[in-house]
Amino acid sequence: MNPATPIDEAVRTRSIIICCGSGGVGKTTTAAAFGVQAARLGRKVCVVTIDPARRLANSLGLDQLTNHPTRIEGEWPGELFALMLDPKGTFDDLILRYSDSAEQVEDIKRNRIYRNLTGSLSGTQEYMAMEKLYELVEEGQFDLVVVDTPPTRNALDFLDAPRRLTHFLGNRVFQALMAPTRVGLKIVGVAAHAVLRTISKVAGADIVHDAVTFFQAFEGMEEGFRDRAARVRELLGDDGTAFILIASPRSDSVDEAVHFAGKLAESDLSVTALVVNRVQPRFADDEQLDSLAAVTPVDQSEPLAQLIENLAGYTAASDREEKAFADLVAKVAPAPVYRVPLLNSDVHDLEGLGAVVDLLFAPIGDGAKPALGGRRPER
Repeated sequence: MNPATPIDEAVRTRSIIICCGSGGVGKTTTAAAFGVQAARLGRKVCVVTIDPARRLANSLGLDQLTNHPTRIEGEWPGELFALMLDPKGTFDDLILRYSDSAEQVEDIKRNRIYRNLTGSLSGTQEYMAMEKLYELVEEGQFDLVVVDTPPTRNALDFLDAPRRLTHFLGNRVFQALMAPTRVGLKIVGVAAHAVLRTISKVAGADIVHDAVTFFQAFEGMEEGFRDRAARVRELLGDDGTAFILIASPRSDSVDEAVHFAGKLAESDLSVTALVVNRVQPRFADDEQLDSLAAVTPVDQSEPLAQLIENLAGYTAASDREEKAFADLVAKVAPAPVYRVPLLNSDVHDLEGLGAVVDLLFAPIGDGAKPALGGRRPER
């Protein structure tokens, strides 16, 4: 029996897998592949995409996903669910959960600040992703939650959201605006007067009034937000959480991945494994190439000579790609590296997704061999 590798172990035993990487590297497909493999192993898993694009739904053979887990039917002993984050819907659910009354809920939802906050404010998506992760893990419905994050820079916002929220809730101006009493309003006049006056000049008095009303509408709710943020910070650093970094041989993708690995290290978090998608398969090793060179016909127009030349070209392309992400491999060491070859077509259904799963999780020595571009983990 072949020993389990880090991604095998992650899918079998971890409770959270966070897939990170720049855009266009196959991150969503890889996250879905982790979900399928977990279901094959008999686990109950939910795959969450923070990216508003529909790539996760498409890779699972669906037209669309909602903000709530949708069951994906397939031939596996476990259960597979997927959802696409709706920041506003998640925020609305959160307000409903922590409010003291229906009147408080309506006051918040009608507020212009809240509507802007849930509609377009930078960072809201990442914070709501944190809330959705908390919800799915704490409710205990799933053995594993796989999170497909937005492109790398935004993924860093997702990881930092708990700290930023906690810092925001501890801000003196926020605390003053939250105070519901006349003493609190007096504090606003003293501690935040200059700030509010400046905002009034730029944005108008109505905006300031809406802001004060918005924050005061949150009376009694901030503690729940703070507690949840602290809990998510614990979850991200827990041994049950795995960070899978996903890249492609493109230089921009590699640069982003190196940057992200560094940011993880700054947060005392480590990369569990690196998956490099769409690599050029290497069809022969150096010894085989040397043997072929010895029998190459002198006449380069002969079919055998042309085939050997093509093989040498593919090999050179593979070597260039390996060199392109060599620094990234060194950066995440000792995390293992998994290479998924460039496929003939995009993954758009469960059958195509199953092929990716087989490449990632086939036992070493079985299935696709490393020399043919299949999984090639290395330490």
